[in-house]
Amino acid sequence: MSKSSPRRSFGGKSTGTVTVIEARVHRSSARNARLAFVLSAVIVGLLSAVVAASYMHPILALFLGALVGVPVGGIAWVLVRIWPVLRLLWWWAIEIVLAVAVLTFWVQLANHTPAVVTLLVVTLLVGVPAAVPVCRRQVIAWAWCLVVRHRLRVCFSQFIIANQSGSLPLILWARPTPVGERVWVYLRPGLSAKDLEGRLDKIAVTCHASTVLIERASERTAAYLRFDIKHREVLTATVGSPLVDVIDPDAPTVEQAPLTVPTALDLPDVDVPTITLPAQGKPAGKKPAPTTTANGSKPAASSSTPEDDVSDWI
Repeated sequence: MSKSSPRRSFGGKSTGTVTVIEARVHRSSARNARLAFVLSAVIVGLLSAVVAASYMHPILALFLGALVGVPVGGIAWVLVRIWPVLRLLWWWAIEIVLAVAVLTFWVQLANHTPAVVTLLVVTLLVGVPAAVPVCRRQVIAWAWCLVVRHRLRVCFSQFIIANQSGSLPLILWARPTPVGERVWVYLRPGLSAKDLEGRLDKIAVTCHASTVLIERASERTAAYLRFDIKHREVLTATVGSPLVDVIDPDAPTVEQAPLTVPTALDLPDVDVPTITLPAQGKPAGKKPAPTTTANGSKPAASSSTPEDDVSDWI
């Protein structure tokens, strides 16, 4: 939807046009509004006629269904037709609400208090956040959230491809982070995260940021994304450690002997205690043969025992 002035300057040239809603979006909304009117009117009218046919003549039920379906279709037409305007109002909703709240507060304060009290209250409300560093940083951080939302909208409308109907992604909300801002965006059909990842450098330039990261904000849908916009690096800052104040500078230093690690260690040089247990099924008084030697190795197996018959080997 464009608005132009019919007046011309003295040179005969037009004063220009101011585009509020793009022509493609305007045509798409008109087509969708007609479809919404027809579908809503037909579906609601038939359902109303079917229900009314149980209580009256079918012909009267059809007339009653038409009387119900046409107004419902008209409501659907209006909602779909003004959707581009509603989306534009959504983009500026926070600013509109803040402006209305500030003006209302100022008018009520000026009408119910003297001028001195009014100036004193305004000075406190403006001066305290500006003088206190913590409050000032919070105000600036939230102000940047408003700026970033509009800068992302500029990115979507300038160099990011929209769908055929011209519907841009829906920017939901934003909040400050220690390094910048975090914005949640819902993509419309025709866009994906891959399309945005190739233009992160352009998005960073438009948002006056150093880097921009994109991640999925939901595991169930790929259309719900999270933009992390970074203006500064907090990990490179110098942080003071409280342990420095705990150390006494006059405390004597204790020298420690260097730790020597043994090398060329042989297993026979290690003393391993032998553990003897009574064998199962034998009397406890009889000492079993040792299973290991003093250096930890197994004893050599004897070549013969008294019970062996070695007559065949002689």
